[in-house]
Amino acid sequence: MNRLASETSPYLLQHAHNPVDWYPWGEEALARARREDKPILLSIGYAACHWCHVMERESFEDDATARVMNEHFVNIKVDREERPDLDGIYMSAVQAMTGHGGWPMTMFLTPEGVPFFGGTYFPPEDRMGMPSFRRVLAGVADAYRSRRAEVLRSGEQLKSIYVAATTAPRSTGALGPALLERAWRSIAQRYDARQGGFEGAPKFPQAMALDFSLRYWRRTGDSHALEITAHSYRRMARGGIYDQVGGGFHRYAVDAVWLVPHFEKMLYDNALLARLGVHLWQATGDAETRRVTEETIDWAIRDMLSPEGGFYSSLDADSEGEEGKFYVWSAAELEEVVGEDAGLVSRFWGASAGGNFEGHNILHVPNEPSAVAAREGVELSQLENVIHRARAKLSAHRAGRVWPGRDEKVLASWNGLMLRALADGARAFGRDDWREVALRSGDFLAREMVRDDTVFRSWKEGRARIAGFLEDHAAVALAFLSLYELTLDASWLTRARLLGDSMVASFWDESTNIFFDTAHDHERLITRPREVTDNATPAGTSLAVELLLRLAELFRDADLQRRATWVLETLAGPLAQHGAAFGHLLGAADLAIHGATEVAIVGDPTREDFRALTAEVARQYLPSLVLAGGAPGDGAGVALLEDRVAREGRATGYVCRQYLCSEPTSDPGRLRSLLEEAARAQR
Repeated sequence: MNRLASETSPYLLQHAHNPVDWYPWGEEALARARREDKPILLSIGYAACHWCHVMERESFEDDATARVMNEHFVNIKVDREERPDLDGIYMSAVQAMTGHGGWPMTMFLTPEGVPFFGGTYFPPEDRMGMPSFRRVLAGVADAYRSRRAEVLRSGEQLKSIYVAATTAPRSTGALGPALLERAWRSIAQRYDARQGGFEGAPKFPQAMALDFSLRYWRRTGDSHALEITAHSYRRMARGGIYDQVGGGFHRYAVDAVWLVPHFEKMLYDNALLARLGVHLWQATGDAETRRVTEETIDWAIRDMLSPEGGFYSSLDADSEGEEGKFYVWSAAELEEVVGEDAGLVSRFWGASAGGNFEGHNILHVPNEPSAVAAREGVELSQLENVIHRARAKLSAHRAGRVWPGRDEKVLASWNGLMLRALADGARAFGRDDWREVALRSGDFLAREMVRDDTVFRSWKEGRARIAGFLEDHAAVALAFLSLYELTLDASWLTRARLLGDSMVASFWDESTNIFFDTAHDHERLITRPREVTDNATPAGTSLAVELLLRLAELFRDADLQRRATWVLETLAGPLAQHGAAFGHLLGAADLAIHGATEVAIVGDPTREDFRALTAEVARQYLPSLVLAGGAPGDGAGVALLEDRVAREGRATGYVCRQYLCSEPTSDPGRLRSLLEEAARAQR
């Protein structure tokens, strides 16, 4: 066993028995590199990464390769999910050197941590134009030993890529509806009208861009914007990227038609897609959207929720050494498990004797269900009942297979995203069972991962570790705001406000007027990282901007509004030109430009008239909703509740924009009309 054996990260523990003399990132490894004047071999990956497993089997478990690594390098393993700061810094270097990135990331550093050469996966032998890993090791070791000046010069050149991110920015444009229109058009021009989603293979869900497109439809009435979101969601939900048996979405499709997924399941993807599904159902009332959204959240609760209340990080793509083995079916298996309905089920899910994936079948829905029902001579409701029964049988059978590995660390920001989807879904769908889980999850985060208003990044087996990043503080605070909207319990609002204040104190830099991803007291790295684009998850900056804008609305805080607006102005140009790279931040920009849809419900929360009004709000798709409520006098300093009263002893709703309110009402139907007007205020 090597030094990784004492770590908690499942990814690092996977490598604890390698013959490589691995170190976790830390002063012990860095000091040794400086003391022995050895270059650092930094390997970054994550537990569910298929090619990380491949490179481990081919190289890190190979004694001869390990000897070369141990002789010439100080070898450091990093879990990218625990250390997004390191991953972001060195991924930028890989992309600058090679034009692409990915995992496993293989980076060579000087003892001071400066990158000078790197790549991603390297094979054990020369293959398809890629040099073997051992040849790379030999070449780097020789260059560091005999051409040191060249190596150092290369490192200094690479360091220049970090300058822009730490320089005080300037305003790049005005905030207004024209910016949002340009951003949406930059997204729409990449739309795949035939298959849904954007561009060709590989196809990623891009939930944040789709969510902004839905928001744009609600603001403008542009039917094409709604089509982009609804068609893309439906195509994904009917594709192999969606687990037709157990619910939940895989990471992405390797093809352009959503059929063959990369089979890993990530908590964050499902959190973002579930929240998108809630919004899409609110906008359309579509039954299929609701079913898929509910199945996705039910999957997360069933398969990813720890006994303590935190959500685990991911499920591996592989089981028994084969990618996707857990999820695929042979025609014979389907017939054996489903029984007399097997023929209809196979035709519905596109299964055949020859299969569609290495001789097996990835279940998907290739044809419109109503057309299948008509062709089969059955009612659509009958077909749906057959599929429902088959799904239950297949799920029970599949449970007996060897499961993919599960990464059981709990990450703060990912849990914030999942809790937000769960709370919003519980409110929209009226799911009391989800409400209970959401409260338990929120209590877990507040109890186990927040100390003195500081969020910790990672938790496992009772131990919270690694000071949280910007994204952790903002995502958890936003989740607490969603719990407030679900319960109207002011304690969640207080927690969110305290985290927001802590976030500004720790991550906002007064000299540059920007948020950094690491706190002021974080360990000193070769640069202070700052990522502003929304990639697989929302950037810390975009989450922070949204949090500040929401808190500013609730507490009428001009300072929070000023900071958030300035950040948006510094990114206005890129937002308009490259909308798909800023899906979440565009939602925050919409909030800043159009203002919140402010809703206050005043009355006794235990009475039916109060619940009728809050239920009406929950059914509506309201971009930038800021909701407050409770009994008179229970406002906890919320500006929206100041001087609001329950009229004539009945629960009363107030719909406002920029604190200017429509006539208050106790009638749910009238409230519905006021909400509709507020959501479309731009038209």
